[in-house]
Amino acid sequence: MHLTDCMSLSLQIENVLGDFAQSSGFTERGGVIIDLDGTAVHEENGRTVIPRPVEMGLKALYDRGRPVVLNSLRFPLSVMRTFGKEWLALSNSPVPVVSMNGSQLGYVQRDEKDELCFEEIAAFPLTANEIDACLAGVDALLADNIREVLLFYYPRDWRMGEIIWTPVAEKVSHVKEKYKSASAVTAVEPDKLQEQLHKEDICMIFLLVERTADELMAYQHAKPSSFFTTKGVDKLTGAKAAADYIGFDMTAALGAGDTPMDVFLNGVGLAAHVGPMPLDFRGIYNTIHVENSFELGDVLFRLAGIQELSNAIDEKRLGHSG
Repeated sequence: MHLTDCMSLSLQIENVLGDFAQSSGFTERGGVIIDLDGTAVHEENGRTVIPRPVEMGLKALYDRGRPVVLNSLRFPLSVMRTFGKEWLALSNSPVPVVSMNGSQLGYVQRDEKDELCFEEIAAFPLTANEIDACLAGVDALLADNIREVLLFYYPRDWRMGEIIWTPVAEKVSHVKEKYKSASAVTAVEPDKLQEQLHKEDICMIFLLVERTADELMAYQHAKPSSFFTTKGVDKLTGAKAAADYIGFDMTAALGAGDTPMDVFLNGVGLAAHVGPMPLDFRGIYNTIHVENSFELGDVLFRLAGIQELSNAIDEKRLGHSG
């Protein structure tokens, strides 16, 4: 199939893609910023997979020189373990990643021993006061006798991965079994936890209360789950920092996401909402909705076709001028 052939996209989306590429300068200075879970990848029989249409679309974009940035809540080690090898095979070069809700940027790549590693570009750790404020929230929950609390924390040192704290020592083995992505599970005293958190640069904390929202009294001011990064850092600021570092224009980029966490969709030229969840984000030029990651793959493939046509025109122009 030729890249300029229409796949299964509606005429409306085809027209939007063409107008966006022409109006924004996508083929000269644009890129793609893409969320992972629920957007570019999905679970299949307990495994996280990159659907074939997404693979084809990404490979076509990489081959034609457009940068692709992964923008995820995942921590670097999780990206590497889950689909790092497959993604590097598609890109054939280091993969830029905005991880942990914008709090750490870097490249997934191979080291001198040909093993996967992460090279940091920038990080925005929580301050000591921000960590203490989060722990004060935990103390308040424990004071209300809510012990179904898990605190996930993610050090800047990517090798440390994900560490989970539970206030109930008897639950350590259960938590280890339930959250297999964790590098360690601990049940140290709260004072010791605070000391450990202050010793490391911590990029993100995730607080999970394993009770439903309606079981939490209003006065407790707790959500069943909350993500904490340093003030002013999120997936939009992370995307902007990555675009500046790599050297492409956010307003000429396609962004794709599927949840309210994907605030970077407000900063891209064309925003693609993936899946059934209604989102308020709007792209600077336009906004489209695609049913699933398979249809997103068709969008990526079509953009690669537009890029190929632009490259061919440029080569022809250079040939004439030469």
